[in-house]
Amino acid sequence: MLKIGVLGAGHLGKIHIKCIKELKQYELVGFYDPDERTATETSQKLGVKKFADMEELIDAVDVVDIVTPTLSHYTCASGAIRKSKHVFIEKPITNTIEEAKSLMSLSREADVKVQVGHVERFNPAFVSARKDLDNPMFIETHRLAQFNPRGTDVSVVLDLMIHDLDIVLSVVGSNIKRISASGVAIVSDEPDIANARLEFDNGCVANLTASRFSLKNMRKSRFFQRNAYVSVDFLNKTTEVVKMRDIDGEPDPFSMSIDLGEGKGQKEIFFEKPTIEPNNAIKDELESFAVAITNNTTPPVTVEDGYNALDVAYKIQAKLKISTPVGSNS
Repeated sequence: MLKIGVLGAGHLGKIHIKCIKELKQYELVGFYDPDERTATETSQKLGVKKFADMEELIDAVDVVDIVTPTLSHYTCASGAIRKSKHVFIEKPITNTIEEAKSLMSLSREADVKVQVGHVERFNPAFVSARKDLDNPMFIETHRLAQFNPRGTDVSVVLDLMIHDLDIVLSVVGSNIKRISASGVAIVSDEPDIANARLEFDNGCVANLTASRFSLKNMRKSRFFQRNAYVSVDFLNKTTEVVKMRDIDGEPDPFSMSIDLGEGKGQKEIFFEKPTIEPNNAIKDELESFAVAITNNTTPPVTVEDGYNALDVAYKIQAKLKISTPVGSNS
């Protein structure tokens, strides 16, 4: 059983603590939060030991779970890694690219495992769809959220789009050769709506849209590939797969088919809507990290994955052409 400590007892930190308590792979030693009131309330409510000193907690565990504000990710993670502790770190991996590069080097030198909390990898809809994704050549993602003042200190790219960037990068597996992007600031100093187009060396194109100024929430991705179309609804946790295959001879009169014209033959169309088993994605990602440590295997979302998503996010931000809506006083 791995001894684990949690750094940060905010909204997400409390969720992590609850999940860890349910996992047999971990012994939850305690948590640390610099806010005394938050720490005391969390300790009493969840029945977990609070530590007054972060270093004392790090010294007492095998694994450090970092659920602090992004600005402190590097300080917490680098300190734990230097003490040869395995580290689970919430996304984005760090505040800067330089910090992320440093964590990669430190983790290799210390020979410890680091996993980044890109939780959508564990969304049951995506898990179900993953087996059907085979070299997609066009990807379209929409991540729309209702406005929430929390998080507006950063661009919508780092706030929301980074989820889809990690998914796209994990599926395509090719280098990006060109990035174009545009954004609009509605109520914040940073873009509230952004669109990015990624062109990959293998010919794949991904078009990503993120907005935190929407009347309704949406988290959908569509993957188009040879003879197939896969739609993943991350919000409602559903997957739809449309596949086509060549028809030899006469088509089944009860099946759906299309004639390609000009003597190119016909294709039969199949619709699949897999049954999605409900899960707790955060619990699953924490459990997967324990398995990687115990079996000495590669974590599902590596420190390199975290760096790559952050790197592309910052490149998109650099490309953003921020415009102000017509009629604004600014």
